[in-house]
Amino acid sequence: MGLFGFGKKKDKKEAEPAETVDEDKVAAEAANAAAKAESAETVLAEPSSEYEGRGEDRGPWDVNDEDVPDYDDYLDLGAYYLPFLKGIELRIKASRATQQVLGSTITYGASSLEIEAFAAPKTMGLWDDVRADLLEANKNASEAEGVFGTELKLPVNVKGGKVVNTRIVGVDGPRWMLRGIFSGRAAVDPDSPETRALNKFFADIVVERGEEPLAPRDLIPMHPPVAPAERKAAKAAAEAEGQDGKEHFKDIPDNKPKGPLSQDQTTEVKTTLARGPMFSEVR
Repeated sequence: MGLFGFGKKKDKKEAEPAETVDEDKVAAEAANAAAKAESAETVLAEPSSEYEGRGEDRGPWDVNDEDVPDYDDYLDLGAYYLPFLKGIELRIKASRATQQVLGSTITYGASSLEIEAFAAPKTMGLWDDVRADLLEANKNASEAEGVFGTELKLPVNVKGGKVVNTRIVGVDGPRWMLRGIFSGRAAVDPDSPETRALNKFFADIVVERGEEPLAPRDLIPMHPPVAPAERKAAKAAAEAEGQDGKEHFKDIPDNKPKGPLSQDQTTEVKTTLARGPMFSEVR
């Protein structure tokens, strides 16, 4: 059951000229080629047991990937850059005690996606171990194959006795792991347009790990949202002064989270995003 395609189309090869032409055969081949071309536009990739090829044909991306998409018009949160998706609402998660930014949650229709970026070892991924820990700690959790490889299905008890079904995915990158927690329709209905949209949103995220030493499972430091227009203006000013383009963050408080996989995320700041041309306004 396909969710959405990640691959890039291959250039079509020109057909070699033939000495004789069978018109019926040519017509059949043309119809077949047209069907394949249409299929390339609409048929979605099948889930795989392993999420291979991240950084080549698939995201989430690293800022240093050769084929990383242009993220100039993405919203900058420090640890990662968020793409534009019309109709979303963004909530910034922060520690109640320190006001440190810890992650973000995207709401789209009746679905939501919680996003966190963690430091990982240089030589191996983190998702397998994190997934094993979640399975051990939650007897109702189960594994399932999805578009991002092996995912977790985890029912969560909330206030009022309700149970919320979640789908947890993890993708390993160079010295980082990006975790997404899907809820609502995006957690239970793989054919929903909301699922497809949030899957693609997650896959289009660009992660910036940075060079700061961090222990595995530490949250990668974040800062309050910086819109593209602000970032471009600050970068231009910094470059004019011979700086590295990140000087506009000097007045942002130290937002390095304390401890691994912190759950102290009780403060939520609701942010509405407006497009013009992309994330041009955060109000």
